[in-house]
Amino acid sequence: MRGRKNYIKGLITTAQSTGTNGTCFIEEILMARGMQPYKCVVCGYIYEPERGEPGQKIPPGTAFEELPADYVCPVCGAGPRSFLILAERSGRYLCVACGYIYDPERGEPRRGIAAGTAFRDLPDEYTCPVCGAYAKVGKQAFIAID
Repeated sequence: MRGRKNYIKGLITTAQSTGTNGTCFIEEILMARGMQPYKCVVCGYIYEPERGEPGQKIPPGTAFEELPADYVCPVCGAGPRSFLILAERSGRYLCVACGYIYDPERGEPRRGIAAGTAFRDLPDEYTCPVCGAYAKVGKQAFIAID
């Protein structure tokens, strides 16, 4: 554990000394902490460490391994033993408000978003093309689906 903490401190120090805000190191930090998503094999729900589990008072940045022993899937109620690590990601994100799926392979050419644009690279003011026109539903309403 001490080695991981020193590695993360080193990344942050590097980001500060190069004058960047550290966003380029976020993925490396998450991997260093073991912050991979886990998928419930019962219902398909994906636990995202970056998001946490607000309904169960689990803060963002909580690795799956650090979840309380009484953690249950918020969709089907299955326990932690029903989750498996999600090895490979497609980069697709689901708008929880309307069901639209952002697919980086497709992009959104009509809105000027080229194919191959990862969700994390979308502008902060990005809104869902389906329901965002009505309710200004932004990136915070999307979750990784696979």
